[in-house]
Amino acid sequence: MIFIAVRFTVRPEHADGWLDRVADFTAATRAEPGNLFFDWSRSVDDPHQFVLLEAFRDAEAGAAHVAADHFKAGLATMGEAIAATPEIINVEVPQQGWGEMGELAR
Repeated sequence: MIFIAVRFTVRPEHADGWLDRVADFTAATRAEPGNLFFDWSRSVDDPHQFVLLEAFRDAEAGAAHVAADHFKAGLATMGEAIAATPEIINVEVPQQGWGEMGELAR
């Protein structure tokens, strides 16, 4: 699986509307056949910072995502509201989706 974490710092005037701004992009990405998850969260320390955790089945699914029209449209929409270049972690891991945390297994 391709696992990606992206940290976005948003201009203050766009922070409260960020999730609405990316809603179409989020829905379209989640509908991709190779998408495993695509989840946003807002920092508890910085109200202008959002983290996106996303995963794709394999490199082919990741490439299809980047080539999609909604990806290009999403970049344009996000680019208008960011305060800094986003930071990214992009790795291939040998599992598909989330596993259970053994330390808190029930």
